[in-house]
Amino acid sequence: MTLNTRFPSAAALTWLAVSMFPVLALADGMPSARTTAKLSTSAQKGAATPWVTASRKPNDSGVKLQYRLDGAPQAGKPTVVVLQFDGVSDPAGAGVTLTVDAGLTLSGNASLSLPPGQRSDASVTVVSEGDGLAYLNVFIKQGGRTSAISIPIQTGSAAPAMKGNGEIKSLPSGDHIISLPAK
Repeated sequence: MTLNTRFPSAAALTWLAVSMFPVLALADGMPSARTTAKLSTSAQKGAATPWVTASRKPNDSGVKLQYRLDGAPQAGKPTVVVLQFDGVSDPAGAGVTLTVDAGLTLSGNASLSLPPGQRSDASVTVVSEGDGLAYLNVFIKQGGRTSAISIPIQTGSAAPAMKGNGEIKSLPSGDHIISLPAK
């Protein structure tokens, strides 16, 4: 039995590399212009924001959290935050505790129980007392480990500003730092 093995020529390899370039260029995760236009149009109509996957640490609870806000937060008006939990592997399930920063009010249950082996959804309502940035804090406990996730609730268009109680100091290297008192 004889095997014929043919190696591709340099021209064939070059053609393959050039023909694959557009595919590789689109594989960077950036949406095309057509998709971006659709997203911005739906955002203008007050549609729900897209799902955000909370970042995870290697030693966290092991539960994946995704969240989204239904509508843009407005001062004095309720905003629904939809939470989606996945990856509960402990047979005893997992527990969730919700807290809010000052300037934000939580309506509904501040604790949830998550059953093992299935995706769980929950909706909570928060009301911002004024314009600014506040956080809905989500603590997930499973099997003796805890995850802490802070969901930003930005009310109004003002960008968050740093508190002005610090003192600017210059280092010998020429860098500037802001010194804040410890609490």
